[in-house]
Amino acid sequence: MDTTDILKKVRQIEIKTRGLSQNIFAGQYHTAFKGRGMAFSEVREYQYGDDVRDIDWNVTARFHHPYVKVFEEERELTVMLLVDVSGSLNFGTMVQTKRDMATEIAATLAFSAIQNNDKIGVVFFSDKVEKYIPPKKGRKHILYIIREMLNFKPESNRTNVAQAVEFLTRVMKRRCTAFLLSDFFVRESFEDPLTICNRKHDVVAIQIYDRRAKELPDVGLMKVYDAETGHEMIIDTSSRKLRRAHTAYWLRRQDELRQVFSKSRVDYVSIATHEDYVKKMLLLFQMRA
Repeated sequence: MDTTDILKKVRQIEIKTRGLSQNIFAGQYHTAFKGRGMAFSEVREYQYGDDVRDIDWNVTARFHHPYVKVFEEERELTVMLLVDVSGSLNFGTMVQTKRDMATEIAATLAFSAIQNNDKIGVVFFSDKVEKYIPPKKGRKHILYIIREMLNFKPESNRTNVAQAVEFLTRVMKRRCTAFLLSDFFVRESFEDPLTICNRKHDVVAIQIYDRRAKELPDVGLMKVYDAETGHEMIIDTSSRKLRRAHTAYWLRRQDELRQVFSKSRVDYVSIATHEDYVKKMLLLFQMRA
């Protein structure tokens, strides 16, 4: 994709996703993700009914009278997008690739964030952290992020989600809201790092998949290619047994994934590339409201 094509695509994505964030997601996003953090504001004298855990013992000792800390809702969030850029995201048999959809969803979340005066940053990951863009505000910053998502060439094709969440836990000192976008075609377990990360931050997982991962069409012999390992093989999709085994494997993997998110206490949503991601994202926001 040359520079002209990239700029044209960036503009198309901006027009679509900024409209969505302004007209559809703005209020829902605010409700779902605001008020999660509390910042210290001031101290005042203790009043009957105050929580004793809020007593400021230093001020109390100084004035020989109990004082409590007053907290107020943080008006500003830091939002981090953890975007899978491994080889499997380039797959797509329907309207668009998984990477195309991930870019649109990430852009929509980014524009929703700046609507609320939040900072936005990105971690591109494969089986390692490929690139870190520190959080900043503003439209110019978001357009840079979208441009990077469209044109970024990872060094590795493989995936390791644990590496990404461990990096986030390490690099972000203050609590943030993090959206983890991936197809979660992973071999290594990431439950423990995700659990630790979600204790420090507010992590939301967004699974993006192609429906052919769930069900194979009956089209006879088909060559399949693993974008992460480079392995190729011929399969016979006319075999009902093979198609059933393929679907059973998908359902088993999805059940394992659900358990990981449940144990980690991470909210998540699964979106197929042929589905309307707006509806699915709104359901996620409403669930968290």
